[in-house]
Amino acid sequence: MARMRAVDAAAAVLQKEGITTLFGVPGAAINPLYSALRKNGGFKHVLARHVEGASHMAEGYTRANPGNIGVCLGTSGPAGTDMITGLYSASGDSIPILCITGQAPRAQLHKESFQAVDIETIAKPVTKWAVMAREPELVPRILQQAFHVMRSGRPGPVLVDLPFDVQMAEIEFDIDTYEPLPVYKPAATPAQAARAVAMLNASERPLLIAGGGVFSAEAEDLLREFAELTGVPVIPTLMGWGVIPDDHPLMAGMVGLQTAHRYGNASLLASDFVMGIGNRWANRHTGSTPVYTKGRTFVHIDVDPTQIGKVFGPDYGIASDAGAALRLMIEEAGRLKAAGQLRDRSAWAQECRARKGQKSMQRKTHFDQSPLKPQRVYEEMNKAFGRDVRYVTTIGLSQIAAAQMLHVYGPRHWINAGQAGPLGWTVPATLGVVAANTGDEIVALSGDYDFQFMIEELAVGAQFNLPYIHIVVNNAYLGLIRQSQRGFDMDYCVQLAFDNINAPETDGYGVDHVKVAEGLGCKAIRVKKVEDIQPAIAQARAWIKEFRVPVVVEFILERITNISMGNEIDAVNEFEELAEHGEDAPTAITLLD
Repeated sequence: MARMRAVDAAAAVLQKEGITTLFGVPGAAINPLYSALRKNGGFKHVLARHVEGASHMAEGYTRANPGNIGVCLGTSGPAGTDMITGLYSASGDSIPILCITGQAPRAQLHKESFQAVDIETIAKPVTKWAVMAREPELVPRILQQAFHVMRSGRPGPVLVDLPFDVQMAEIEFDIDTYEPLPVYKPAATPAQAARAVAMLNASERPLLIAGGGVFSAEAEDLLREFAELTGVPVIPTLMGWGVIPDDHPLMAGMVGLQTAHRYGNASLLASDFVMGIGNRWANRHTGSTPVYTKGRTFVHIDVDPTQIGKVFGPDYGIASDAGAALRLMIEEAGRLKAAGQLRDRSAWAQECRARKGQKSMQRKTHFDQSPLKPQRVYEEMNKAFGRDVRYVTTIGLSQIAAAQMLHVYGPRHWINAGQAGPLGWTVPATLGVVAANTGDEIVALSGDYDFQFMIEELAVGAQFNLPYIHIVVNNAYLGLIRQSQRGFDMDYCVQLAFDNINAPETDGYGVDHVKVAEGLGCKAIRVKKVEDIQPAIAQARAWIKEFRVPVVVEFILERITNISMGNEIDAVNEFEELAEHGEDAPTAITLLD
């Protein structure tokens, strides 16, 4: 046993739990912990420009690699409230991040002292656990439990609040014998796996739905093995995109109201059996459940028992880690195959592939006009970026169109704030991904409004040499909200265009993103013509190598482009250009026709 400050024990515990990189903003109430981090010397710290940004950096860091846990640090009061959006985003997508806040001394709590807010209570709805360390001796044990909670069951975020006097107090603690607590994951039984495989085997046209829980379980290889063994096509959710390469013969496309492929929706509607693995049946994936479930049998496998039946009652449910269930189902399917009892799915798989190959199931991308159509930008991105690229994005028409038109070939190569979708997420989350050192080319994608929300975090990339390419598709609109307002016959408070007196070269599009990015220490280039797209991306790559800073490539888009979406998966509105109207006109497509 050794005598040390509670914060010195905290720093030692962080190190024992595998933490090497932290994101945050120091302040008076958290300075004791910072002093312990400095004394320990085993950490890299990235200084954010906004504490919400630091929380999203922690998210990106976690999402980039299996086993990573991003840590975000902030002082008392508004630092904690700034983290709430990051905690909500992490909670919605089952991402473990640890947020540590400083707090006023215990004697000042509940007295309306400066920056003394009850962050423990505020954070509880958006965390797996939010706790204030009320006794110094509890600090290392609370952190030990925090890591256990984050990693066990359905992963998720934890907030730990440390009063100033608790941090500074001396305690007895033996770090040499400290060990992380064993992680708990529920596991399927052989009987459950046999039932699930038997139900699949009895079906005519089965599909596998692969969610983000497959990545959380590090089970993407098992998912692919199970699909190939059974011959069953795979539909990844948005959070599961990349679990199987886009060009794999069993990749049947994505399903949904927005981030979906026409052929994916059509194959789901033609199926009679769906096995969901590590997914939540999110509403943007399903649409209304009567349409989604009609005529289909469902098996649902999820690590969180409360997810089974939350959206609709499956015909059979298993509370299990995706990897544990897949191992047993592979064993059972292998037994059936050896006995000659596993059904041949080649005709059904070929039917799904044929749908995928139909020209009528593909959305047009090859447009030559200027200002640019967004579809052409994504077509050129597919040409420019290889199979190992990692995309990072959050929400908006830019993300929806990208999910319809880009290609993803590897696990965690599509990093997306799926449930919360907070604007501004992309820049800081991408910096967290870069800090994780995956070795891949990192490409962020933002609309102009998402980009402006937390644009100040570009300076972090310049200061700490966190290089990546940031594609900004600029239509000077809140594009998704504008498209939604069509239902109200209005275009109200969603235009971002104005005549910038300092930058006439922006042609009335408003903010000069190139100058702002350069002012924050980055490189940037603006593109207005199709023939300049590939040279601009090549220039961006050259600048990445030369300067090791983020490089912004801004594409000036036509002001109005409607992107395919709808209220039901069997009635997605496609849009065909009508030049005489200057705007896209909706055409309802019923995929069963």
